[in-house]
Amino acid sequence: MLVVDGGELTYPAPPYAPPVAPKKEVAVVEPPKIVPQWKKFAGEAFKYTVLASLLTGLGRAATPELSVLLGTFALSCLAGYQAVLGVPPALHSPLMSVTNAVSGLTAVGAMLLLPAKTFQLTGAAQMLGAAALVASAINIAGGFLVTKKMLGLFKRKTDPQEYYGMYALPAAVLIGGLTWAQRAGSMHAHSVVALASGVACISAIGGLGKQSTARLGNTLGVAGVLFGLCATLGSQLANGATIAGVKQLAALIGVGGAVGLAIASRVGVTELPQTVAGFHSLVGGAAVATAIGEYLHRSATNHMTPLAAAAIYAATFLGGITVTGSIVAFGKLNGMLSGVPKALPFRDVWNYAALLLNAAACAALVANPASALGLKLLYFATASSFFLGGHLASGIGGADMPVVITCLNSASGWALCAEGFMLSSSLLITVGALIGSSGAVLTDDMCKAMNRNILDVVMAPQKTGGPSEAKDYGAWTSIEVGALSKEMLESKSVVIVPGYGLAVAKAQYAIAEIADMLTKQGVKVAFGIHPVAGRMPGQLNVLLAEAGVDYNLVYEMEEINHKVPDADIVLVVGASDTVNSDAEDDPACAIAGMPVVQVWKSKKVVVLKRSMGSVGYAGVDNPVFYNENTDILLGDAKASCDALRGAIAAELGV
Repeated sequence: MLVVDGGELTYPAPPYAPPVAPKKEVAVVEPPKIVPQWKKFAGEAFKYTVLASLLTGLGRAATPELSVLLGTFALSCLAGYQAVLGVPPALHSPLMSVTNAVSGLTAVGAMLLLPAKTFQLTGAAQMLGAAALVASAINIAGGFLVTKKMLGLFKRKTDPQEYYGMYALPAAVLIGGLTWAQRAGSMHAHSVVALASGVACISAIGGLGKQSTARLGNTLGVAGVLFGLCATLGSQLANGATIAGVKQLAALIGVGGAVGLAIASRVGVTELPQTVAGFHSLVGGAAVATAIGEYLHRSATNHMTPLAAAAIYAATFLGGITVTGSIVAFGKLNGMLSGVPKALPFRDVWNYAALLLNAAACAALVANPASALGLKLLYFATASSFFLGGHLASGIGGADMPVVITCLNSASGWALCAEGFMLSSSLLITVGALIGSSGAVLTDDMCKAMNRNILDVVMAPQKTGGPSEAKDYGAWTSIEVGALSKEMLESKSVVIVPGYGLAVAKAQYAIAEIADMLTKQGVKVAFGIHPVAGRMPGQLNVLLAEAGVDYNLVYEMEEINHKVPDADIVLVVGASDTVNSDAEDDPACAIAGMPVVQVWKSKKVVVLKRSMGSVGYAGVDNPVFYNENTDILLGDAKASCDALRGAIAAELGV
């Protein structure tokens, strides 16, 4: 062979010298800053110092009544905290739903505002009480029905038959005993029933600690609320209420309950997050109406005290934040509002100013609880809390919606707790602290799952879906449905990691059938769920249960990460940020430090994705999509899952 080299013929040909590979630039990654151990202890010590100062101040101003109420509050917070810790992540959605329903005990304060001896409403306080009672009843009936529907999805055909209807007997005995005792002249029998109400509500959370007792938990929640309402009615009857007053209460609760059942009966699993947010707004509205109504009632009878004034203001403020925050969250989750964070210029200045002004207004009301300025201060609390709730929720992006929902859940509990201090009701303090601590624990769990803290989420919201700094990860490879179906059938182990995209596309049924066909062929199938994969805690667990996936096949992030290295194929459906390796590898990434499902450690990854130009809610691309062991199946998640189901069925001849 002759070769021309520089214009000259050469023979034999010179040996081939491959071009020198360009040197790869090694990115300089700064080592993570190690926080000195003493700083961690100093931070905790500072928190406890602030708490000790607050307790000292309360001790100086405490009365015997306040001491008892504070004791009830502290013990209830501890009981709620311990109860919630035992609830597995798979049942967090039912947990939020049942606590939301229990928070409808705002009805207790509303009932006490209504006339006890007549059917006719007179005055603003009674009108507000009637509105609050209807809103509370909507929340109670709708919340418990939604919870029942969710928990019913987890029930398997092999589970033993359950006869929770039989528990109506002990409930009837307790309520009947209350009636008998009051007719016999007892003036305090209702307090025992109120105690049973608090115990039942705490036990409801405990029941959600296991799949086998979760439906019992919902039943106990219903009983707890029923006992609370009956105890309140018993108190009114002991103080001279008549049949006319009872009929009015029954009518208002009946109307609200019917509306709640109608709403809940039409709700699908995909709409659960916005439904819970909508119900939260009703609880907040009921708290505001009850607080203002109670102020009007106490002012008219000259029974205003500093403790009552502080509790009334707190209930108004917390309830107002819950109302508008929940409405904005509902709009974002329902697609009526953009998920992009929006806020006024100098956002934090507005927020902190609202907080400081409300603190000053609350102090002014406590100092002069019976002043003519009091009602105006409550109107200011209502307006400013409405602004603050809406402004905070608007400034938080769609990726942080799980935290928003849990925060609102917690706020509704603290509003109910404030109502308890307002009415000197141990029942409301117990239940309110239970719900407030429950929401606080879930909020902490969500923040840890995103490697963020609550102040970062509220005051420094993460940008949602915006453009990110472009990175060249190289080329990506695609795969066809037919080839994927053959590979999955030839696999020994397949892990499926669903994201919110699966919920939006409603592809859970096709995925469930794919898993069932693979399992019948001897393939080990497991599902991995990231804590913030949906738009509320545990949403994807409920979606998979709706499609008939056995909950024993569904694992949390920490559990599935141990199974991924042994998987032949990991199928990612509608997830991006929750499987992004840059969270571990790139300290400059927007989601750096966030725990993720380590899908890239499997033998092969297949990602079902609408288009390669799209990014997750954090606005960052995912290098996993460009790995050598990753293939992309482009298209709508439901269409792709349906096609894959059909291809597998065709391979099996079924």
